[in-house]
Amino acid sequence: MTKKTETKLEDLLYKNETVADVKPKAMKAADEFCEGYKKFLDNSKTEREATAYSEALLKKAGYTPFVPGKKLKAGDKIYKINRDKCVLAATIGKKELEKGFRLNIAHVDAPRLDLRPVPTYEEKGLAYFRTHYYGGVRKYQWPTIPLSLHGVLYRADGSKVELNIGEKEGDPVFCITDLLPHLSAKQNEQKLNEGITGENLNILIGSTPIPDKDVENRVKLNVLKLLNDAYGITERDFTCAEIEAVPAFKARDIGFDRAMIGSYGHDDRVDAYPALMAEIESKKPAYTSVCVLTDKEETGSDGVTGLNSMYTFHFLQQLCAAQGADAITAFQASKCLSADVTAAYDPSFADAFEPNNATYAGRGIAIYKYTGSRGKSSTNDASAELVSYLTRLMDKEGIVWQIGEMGKIDLGGGGTVAKYVANQDIETIDIGVPVLSMHSPYEVVAKSDVYMAYLTFKAFCADEA
Repeated sequence: MTKKTETKLEDLLYKNETVADVKPKAMKAADEFCEGYKKFLDNSKTEREATAYSEALLKKAGYTPFVPGKKLKAGDKIYKINRDKCVLAATIGKKELEKGFRLNIAHVDAPRLDLRPVPTYEEKGLAYFRTHYYGGVRKYQWPTIPLSLHGVLYRADGSKVELNIGEKEGDPVFCITDLLPHLSAKQNEQKLNEGITGENLNILIGSTPIPDKDVENRVKLNVLKLLNDAYGITERDFTCAEIEAVPAFKARDIGFDRAMIGSYGHDDRVDAYPALMAEIESKKPAYTSVCVLTDKEETGSDGVTGLNSMYTFHFLQQLCAAQGADAITAFQASKCLSADVTAAYDPSFADAFEPNNATYAGRGIAIYKYTGSRGKSSTNDASAELVSYLTRLMDKEGIVWQIGEMGKIDLGGGGTVAKYVANQDIETIDIGVPVLSMHSPYEVVAKSDVYMAYLTFKAFCADEA
C-alpha cells in the first residue's frame, strides 16, 4: 500500500502570483527580449509589413522556401508566404509526421482604419480621406491622434506602389478631428458608441488649394497632384489599393520601472513575435514544429488569408505528402497553441471583471480553456487532458502561468482562431498575453508576460512527450 504524502495547506490553493515574485531573475531577460519585440512592432504596423519583417528574420536564420514534394530531413527549416500577408514556418522533427505537429498560431492583423475605394473628397476648403474601420474598434478613441498611412496601390498599368507616410522623422502625419467641448452639448447627450460614428472617421489630409481659382475641389486636386508627383498615382489607383491608417506612435516603455510596453498592435503581434522567435530557435525538435502568423482574425478569419480558409492545412497536407505520411493521422496526433491576447484586469474598470477568474498583467502567460461569448458561443473549449498537458509542461520548465476568462459572462466576449484549427481534428488550446486597453490605438502589456509567452512556445516546440 502506497503511503499518502501529506499536502501542505498552502499547496491546496491555486496561486496567481507575479513573475517578479516567482521568477525575479526573469525580469532582466524579459526586458532584453522585448527590445527585439519593440523593434518588430515599429516595423510591423500592418499585416504585410509584419509578414515582410518576419520573412527577413526567417531568411537570416537559414529558412528556405517550401517546395511541395521535396523530401525533408530532421532539422530542415522551411517557410512559405501566403499572399504577402501570412507566414508559415516549420522545422522538421525527428519523429515521423504521423506522430503529429506542434503548432503555434497567432495573427498579425490589428484593428485599424482602411481607406474606402474612392476615399478622397473636399469640404469647405479641407481635403479628407473617407475610411471604413476594420475590426472591433471603439470609434471615439481614433480622433485627435497622429495617424500614418501604410499599404499598397496598383497603377492602371499594373505596377505596384508602396506607401509608408508618417513614421519617419520629418514625415507629415494625419488626423481625425473632433468637436470642441464648447459646442458639444448635443454630442454629450449621446451614448458613447454614438458620439463618433463610422461616417465621422474622416482623415484630414490637406488644406492648400491649387492656384487655379476657376476649378472645383482645388484642395483635393492639390493633394492628388502632390501624390502624383511623388508616386505617379491618380485617384483611380485608390480603387486598386489596400491603404491602412494606423497610429503613428512608436513602441515605448511604460512606467518609472519600464516594466510595460505601450504600443499600437499588441493584439496580436505580442504573441506573433514570441511564437516566431521560438520557431526560429527550434533546432531538431522531436515533433515537427510549425509557426503560423495569419491574417483576418479581427474580422472573423474569412478570406484566402484567414485561418477559416485551407491555406494552413494545405501546407500541412503537402508536408505530409512529401514525407509519405497520412495527413489525417498526423492531424489527429497534433497539438496547437492558439495564441491570442486576452483582457488584463483593469482596476479602473473593475466592474467588468470577476477577479478570481480574471487574468492580470505581470502574472505570466494566460491560458483560457474557452473563449466565445455568454454561453460559450463559438468556442473551441479545450479538453481537461490538453490543459493538464500544457500546465505540466509549463511547471516542468518553470514558466509562470495563469488561467481565467476575459471578463464577466454576460458583458460580451470574444473569439480566436482556435475553433478553425480544432475543426480540422487538431487538439487546440488558447493562450496569450493579457492586454490593458485592448483594441485601442495604444495598448499596454507587461514585458514579463511577453517573455513567458516566448518560453511557452519554446518549450512546446522542444517537448518530446
